[in-house]
Amino acid sequence: MGILDIFKKIKKPYKDSYVNNIYELLFCDYELYRDYPNDKSAFPWNVLFLNNFNPIEVNNIIQNDNIESRIKILAYRILSANGMVIDDKELLAVIVEVGLDDGLDVLASFKDGTARYINQSGKILIWENIDNTSINLTESLFERSNIIVNQIGPWNEPRRSHPEKGMVRISFLVSDKLYFGEGPIKILFNDELAGPALLAATYLMKYITEKSLSNDESI
Repeated sequence: MGILDIFKKIKKPYKDSYVNNIYELLFCDYELYRDYPNDKSAFPWNVLFLNNFNPIEVNNIIQNDNIESRIKILAYRILSANGMVIDDKELLAVIVEVGLDDGLDVLASFKDGTARYINQSGKILIWENIDNTSINLTESLFERSNIIVNQIGPWNEPRRSHPEKGMVRISFLVSDKLYFGEGPIKILFNDELAGPALLAATYLMKYITEKSLSNDESI
């Protein structure tokens, strides 16, 4: 059974299939991107998904400062899938999922300063208008998240289904593996280790949503 077959059997967090696809793509599972309808003849897809795997070219993507974080995560995952040992331990994305009364709230913050927010209603915000405030908030989140990553171990099983109502999960997309912590909302937000990162994520989410609304951007 492949990873796509597993995802088909997992309960989806949103009613809209498009929103569910966006949600799944946040985690940068390379199998999903491989089968997603991107133009595989265009860069960087032509490097990442060539039939003839070229580790040097994939590594060049990782070293390219102009490449977005999501693509770098994919590059690391492809190297790992092809038997390459990942010695680096670079945190590239932090994803917070909160199970609320009306659905799942998700914030995905990437190291390059971009972010994706899915409201429990299923509305999506794509944050790419990076400014000094959002950069500072992102750096604060990653600083606190790195503390967690350095104290927990990686997750070596298939990625789990989304957290249920009343639960919060904070996932870390690191160059070598997926790391995460999960627990009841009240407990994890007050946890000595997870609390500061979750609070930083809340500040970032609040800023980008309010900024987007002030610019008349729908979410």
